[in-house]
Amino acid sequence: MQKNVGGYDRIARFVLGPILVIVGLAHVLEVFAIASGTLGLGIAVAAILVGAVFLVTAATQKCPLNSVLGFDTYKPKTTDDTEPTTDTNRVGPTN
Repeated sequence: MQKNVGGYDRIARFVLGPILVIVGLAHVLEVFAIASGTLGLGIAVAAILVGAVFLVTAATQKCPLNSVLGFDTYKPKTTDDTEPTTDTNRVGPTN
């Protein structure tokens, strides 16, 4: 699979991923409650899973869902061939 996650998409995943994991774990560890009962636990587990997926897809820059939906936010770095290959500001002999 080719890289398809980059730019602001990758940044958002790196920011939202840990937030979702922390919120989910806080509920599971009973620091605070998202919702009561089984619903709250389900939301917490879903938040942990989605956050973990965000972190993995941001780190690898590969997202299967983006491939299925046809999204590609990855822009590979290009080299500019117009720059000279020698250093013209160098002092001394140029042999």
